[in-house]
Amino acid sequence: MYEKLFENNDAVIVFGSSNRFYFTGLETSFGCVLIMPDRKFFYTDFRYELAARNIREGYELVITTPEKLYELIDDRLREAGAVNVGFDDNYVTVAGFKEIKKHLKDYTFHSVANEIAELRAVKSDIEIEHIKKAQSITEKALSAVLSLLKPGVTEKDISAELTYRFLKFGADGLAFDNIVAFGENSSDCHHIAGDRKLEKGDVILFDIGAKANGYCSDMTRTFVFGEPSGKFSEIYELVLNAQQNVLKFLKAGMSGREADSIARELFRANGYDREFGHSLGHSVGIDIHENPRLSASNYDELPENCVVTVEPGLYLEKFGVRIEDMVVIKKDGIENLTNFAKSIII
Repeated sequence: MYEKLFENNDAVIVFGSSNRFYFTGLETSFGCVLIMPDRKFFYTDFRYELAARNIREGYELVITTPEKLYELIDDRLREAGAVNVGFDDNYVTVAGFKEIKKHLKDYTFHSVANEIAELRAVKSDIEIEHIKKAQSITEKALSAVLSLLKPGVTEKDISAELTYRFLKFGADGLAFDNIVAFGENSSDCHHIAGDRKLEKGDVILFDIGAKANGYCSDMTRTFVFGEPSGKFSEIYELVLNAQQNVLKFLKAGMSGREADSIARELFRANGYDREFGHSLGHSVGIDIHENPRLSASNYDELPENCVVTVEPGLYLEKFGVRIEDMVVIKKDGIENLTNFAKSIII
């Protein structure tokens, strides 16, 4: 499974918290993973000793301190005769790398960030089940909150209610900060919920996700509180058609750029080019934004069993519309993990 990590390396050190979780199944604020072709070690401190007894089979647990960490790693590398060492450089700061080189100065370091990203991109059956659980919680929470929408309620009120219901329905926490936007705020892609009060006729945009068993979900729905205007209905239908076209043709082997172009070209043909200012989607897993991306800059093929969002959107001056589903890429299509209705009116 890890063969690519050792094509140019004798050992690999994993520093990033998300990557540590991927390899061990344990979330910690301190530690690292040392992987060799024949042995695997997990270093952390006494705070996580009890929890670390449940790390994945095959890992040798080493309880240490920040002061002794590099000394212990150095001993292990020397014992193994390691020379070339891979590390996840996208999680290491410049200051952090200086510290690594100070204590592990006899080794040549190489980036394995891309190799780890490729491993994480393809989800196992267990990972997909965790994501499904997170998505189910997300949908239950949104269903419960819709009945609370009434004139005078604020974005903050509804965001707080969502957070409560995520936890009540079994989430570990939020996958990201809730986006709850009323009226003109729906034009702001990453709006922070504020004191804006709901009024009749307002557009309401929810972009929300729970986290369960360490894995994220992500979903966006756009509604109108009352009767939609003709312009809103036109834009909503265009965004929905763009998403449905992508869902129809999306499959493994297609590039991220090709997927993005399906929605982008439809918007362009209808005179809405600049109004779609973000990419079509991104992968989801331990982190809410992972690779591969469904974007104009990604020429790589999408692997089977990666989980991605499909979230076309158009953002006008008075309102925005985004519709987002989360899907598993399959050889001949997709498995849609999102079951929430795409109705307009509340």
